[in-house]
Amino acid sequence: MSTAYQAMPLWVLLSSLLAAAIIFALGEGHPRLRIGINLAAALLKLVLVGVMLLGVRAGHEFIVRLPLVPGIELILHADALSMLFISLSAILWLATTIYAIAYLEDSPNRARFFGFFSLCVAATMGIATAGNLFTFFVFYEMLTLATWPLVVHRGTSKAIQAGRSYLCYTLGGSAVLLLGIVLLHSLAGPQEFVAGGTLADYGGSNPQALAVIFALLITGMGVKAALAPVHGWLPTAMVAPAPVSALLHAVAVVKAGAFGIVRVVYDVFGIELTQSLGFAEMLAVVASITIIYGSLRAIWQTDLKRRLAYSTVSQVSYIVLGVALANPLASIGGLVHLVHQGLMKITLFFCAGCYAETHGIHAIDELDGIGRRMPWTTAMFTLGALGMIGLPPLAGFVSKWYLGLGAVAGGQLWVVGVLLLSTLLNAIYFLPILHRAWFKPPPEADDGLAEAPMGLLGPTLFAGLAALAVGLFAGFDWSPLAWVELLVEREYSP
Repeated sequence: MSTAYQAMPLWVLLSSLLAAAIIFALGEGHPRLRIGINLAAALLKLVLVGVMLLGVRAGHEFIVRLPLVPGIELILHADALSMLFISLSAILWLATTIYAIAYLEDSPNRARFFGFFSLCVAATMGIATAGNLFTFFVFYEMLTLATWPLVVHRGTSKAIQAGRSYLCYTLGGSAVLLLGIVLLHSLAGPQEFVAGGTLADYGGSNPQALAVIFALLITGMGVKAALAPVHGWLPTAMVAPAPVSALLHAVAVVKAGAFGIVRVVYDVFGIELTQSLGFAEMLAVVASITIIYGSLRAIWQTDLKRRLAYSTVSQVSYIVLGVALANPLASIGGLVHLVHQGLMKITLFFCAGCYAETHGIHAIDELDGIGRRMPWTTAMFTLGALGMIGLPPLAGFVSKWYLGLGAVAGGQLWVVGVLLLSTLLNAIYFLPILHRAWFKPPPEADDGLAEAPMGLLGPTLFAGLAALAVGLFAGFDWSPLAWVELLVEREYSP
């Protein structure tokens, strides 16, 4: 195998880092060149990811080791779990790039925005391909620092306040995470990610220390995953531009936290040790509380983006719940929701941005009759909302079905109750929006049919139809569900 081919994770990372460097160097001049660089980098990344996807499916694992100091390596490792996250990120980043170019067409500081935007891509790719906890932490921090300028991009007092809250939460979580990594290193040495868990042979010889370390790692990652009660930064960050909101919720930050929890449970502690020490049940309870809490808070939000934000608090915890239930069916439901939630949520935030940019709509009570004025946008919002509720055969139904099957198979019937209650609450906060949009008359100052410009509508249509397709064609060989089934069978089945 050639060295260049083996180093594919590094090329994926460098494609975004080089784009960021060039964009920062160009400054605010050369807007067409900046757009070309953004799109070229996104397309190149998609091609590189496609090559890696084929390789991993054929059984090849891509590993790059960069020694830093004795005993510490920066490891990039693309396995089947990595490719699930990388593929989602590469596809949706191209869509988000096109959307952001149109959204920020007349805005100031676009070079700064797209420079940090590319750094966020690089950080996410680093998180996805991290081969050990040290590498994960490096890119986890890079993501925090690269995302903050995007949150405060507008420069208003609310944006600065939201950025301050974001940093307080995420840097605090990172400090907790770093403490857990250091304690684990001192207890058991450097920890690479290995299917079945690197601590599997360590056993429960020091359960108190392992309990503290597990709590520190999960809490540190739970901040970005928006687990209650450390979720408060997420709704506050909704003052950011719509492409940033989509970035935070569907691709980067919350997914980085959820993905990290998956790695800790599956590839550090291992499912068997996590269960035997009682950590899995505790994590399932925390995830369930977050699912219900996020849904209840969403009901009372009058701002559209804040309602979607609390929906994310709830929905991302399905991933954590699937991991915590610790059986193959539940694992499939949780892991496939990483993709399904991303597609549905980015659709909803794209739609919210279309409403805001085209008609100045931000509040839910301003959506009366919007389906008549923006039928394509509202159709996509409808697909995303019904998918979140779990209406078959949409993507959300597939996730919830496997989670429910896993709960029954594991004898944890209370989880089925959580899923049913969550579905009811999802309907309570989404269906009134759809009723307003389609069945209430538009305001008297109705300006007739006025869809979003194609630069905004095109990515929205792509994301919405993709969210529909992954549910309708879930049984096909190259669907996210089929990939996750292969992943669980290959790496995480007992």
